[in-house]
Amino acid sequence: MRNAVTVVTRADGIKFIEGSDEVLAETSNGFVVDTKPDDVPILIIDYLYIGSQDCAVETVVEAYNIKHVVSLGVNVNVANVDQIYIPVLDLPDSDIKLVLSECLPYIRKCLLMMQNVLVHCNAGVSRTAVVAIAYLMHYELMSYKDAYDLVKQKRPAIQPNTGFKKQLQDMTPGKLI
Repeated sequence: MRNAVTVVTRADGIKFIEGSDEVLAETSNGFVVDTKPDDVPILIIDYLYIGSQDCAVETVVEAYNIKHVVSLGVNVNVANVDQIYIPVLDLPDSDIKLVLSECLPYIRKCLLMMQNVLVHCNAGVSRTAVVAIAYLMHYELMSYKDAYDLVKQKRPAIQPNTGFKKQLQDMTPGKLI
């Protein structure tokens, strides 16, 4: 029987032998770390903005005249705006029906008052996109594909997780909540 050596790779790419402090290799993350702020909200339709949590700061909301903020899974405090926080994880098995029933009427109210609303999550890629797509499907009676295409055209970085996509694709426009 031979002795086995276990090589452990940490999340930062550094490899070492288990039980030893000896570093075998320092590698890159396998992806480019983006340290630039993503602080420009994107206008999807009149009064409806989406973005990352970097947009949910006082200087940005003032610059874009944002009066309302919908925070999805990331609770932030922005002075002088009306806010709602909806706890939701970006996991394929998270039920978006509950999220939509809470935030879609709120967004609708803001838009009917002709006041800017920002919908954001951590990166503004999955949860935020799903809510914007759902809004278009429910109130603008768009198909999933048309709503997705519009949001993707405005913010190319969107990438709803597979579970969220499936849930939206199974919903009927105008009857999401």
